[in-house]
Amino acid sequence: MPRLPLAEPRDGADPAPLKLFRMIAHAETAYGAWLQYGGALLTRLELDPLLRELAILQVARQVGSEYEWVQHDPIARAVGATGEQIDAIQAERDDDPAFDTDQSLVLQATRTAVTEGAASEEQVDALAERLGTRQVVELLLVIGNYTAIAMVIASTGLEPDPPLDADQLTQARDST
Repeated sequence: MPRLPLAEPRDGADPAPLKLFRMIAHAETAYGAWLQYGGALLTRLELDPLLRELAILQVARQVGSEYEWVQHDPIARAVGATGEQIDAIQAERDDDPAFDTDQSLVLQATRTAVTEGAASEEQVDALAERLGTRQVVELLLVIGNYTAIAMVIASTGLEPDPPLDADQLTQARDST
């Protein structure tokens, strides 16, 4: 049960599709921008969507966010993650043969960023060499955003919702 009440829809509108959205909606002046930012991270990055989703699952695993895991497991699969890769993240095997070099590097850097507060200099250098500066910064924004979301989820006691489909995510982002 949530530790804070969920925001109620205004003017008879349908409730947001996720409890997380209804919790964040209490921050009225930030809510729309937050949805837009999250939408940009999910749909408008140069960063490969598979690398993005592997990083999000790694954040969820490292911080113990079942909510994020439930939402992003199907998204990861939809952008090409295999069952073997998802199992390897769950088992904390960043260098599993299921991952290519870039994927392993992203998982290792994500783990370090979450557990130590920053990716190492060597990891950032290796990522920049392989992915380019823009994608490294985008990756770090994804890691930071989903770490922050996990903190909100845990602090407010939200239980997982069933995963949203792509149309529901788009509708939630565009309704602000």
